[in-house]
Amino acid sequence: MTGLTWPRVHARRLERHALSAPGAFVAGATRSAPAADPVARVVSAICGAHAQVASAAELSVGLRVAGATRTTVRQALWADRTLVKTRGPRGTVHLLAAADLPMWIGALSAMPVPPHGQNRDLLTPAQAEQVVAAVADALRDAELTTEELTEQVVARTGPWAGDRVMEAFQDRWPRWMAAMAAATRRGAMCSGPNRGRVTTHTSPARWLPGFAPMAGPAALAELARGYLYAYGPATPAHFAQWLAVPRRWATELFGSLDLEQVTVEGTRAWVAAGDTDFPPDGPTGVWLLPYFDAYQVGCHPRELLFPGAAGSRALAGGQAGNYPVLLVDGTVAGVWHQRRSGRRIHVTVEPLTELRADRRRALDAQVERVGQILEGTPSLTVGPISVGAHA
Repeated sequence: MTGLTWPRVHARRLERHALSAPGAFVAGATRSAPAADPVARVVSAICGAHAQVASAAELSVGLRVAGATRTTVRQALWADRTLVKTRGPRGTVHLLAAADLPMWIGALSAMPVPPHGQNRDLLTPAQAEQVVAAVADALRDAELTTEELTEQVVARTGPWAGDRVMEAFQDRWPRWMAAMAAATRRGAMCSGPNRGRVTTHTSPARWLPGFAPMAGPAALAELARGYLYAYGPATPAHFAQWLAVPRRWATELFGSLDLEQVTVEGTRAWVAAGDTDFPPDGPTGVWLLPYFDAYQVGCHPRELLFPGAAGSRALAGGQAGNYPVLLVDGTVAGVWHQRRSGRRIHVTVEPLTELRADRRRALDAQVERVGQILEGTPSLTVGPISVGAHA
């Protein structure tokens, strides 16, 4: 299949991220999220929403679901439990569709663990297994703070688990926390609702009764197809960067799957077999994407998504997501920042090129939508932004 252009690829990605038409989905966009739940469907379709900054996750999801607000997202997460907050791609905190948990946990458990994530200097393999089992048992029917969970893990394993030996932000955490990432990957724990300003942990089985991880090979195949659906055409190197896994491993995985090669302006890339529908034209539109929005993090090549001056202004050491970005016709054309004061939301947008009248009107509409999602009253200033990355 030849003749694809990058604008057509951008258009397809925007469609499949429900950005070009919020709330609309191409058939087959999601795997297992309930059809009647638009929030879970969109989170499933984009393979998770980065949630280290809660308001950014709420905005990411809200931009893709017609009429949604931050309350809608919180309802899905803490009341309806169609979303779950846990670690996803790259081991970072994400909102995932609860119905996709068997796939995610099966895939994460089957991926290579980077050397820095094994913590063998703090825990032996046997001790790590004890901790994971203790965490699963303690959280089965509970929502515990880290301090409370530490007490429960120590009671189930031994005093060694509570030794404060893990370096962390000018402090020392108890030894058992060296296995926290493993416990999350294995489905023993996820985030629970905050208790005031204090975070809690609980079991994903409370979100998905009868939860059991999918077998590793099937889960990896489903995750790869989901990634290619939302972010393809892509290469094994792009997939590896998205997951923070070795390129060689990703190449071998791609080689084991039923994929189809395409050419985009002379560049070879892959899609799932038969998934070769692309819009006839490039995209038009203006969007304000928050920190670590899935579109800017998962789409490649970076030099095409962040063309020209955008590469130096909107990337941090080559990493996407550290700046909220202004997206024009599918590519990054500026950065933006918002500051909240009560119900007032002060939005500053720094375009990298002059915005013609129709795009300025589209920007005004996008700022209004940001205000609706974040449940505040927005105002817009167009001008330079002085704050740094991830401010």
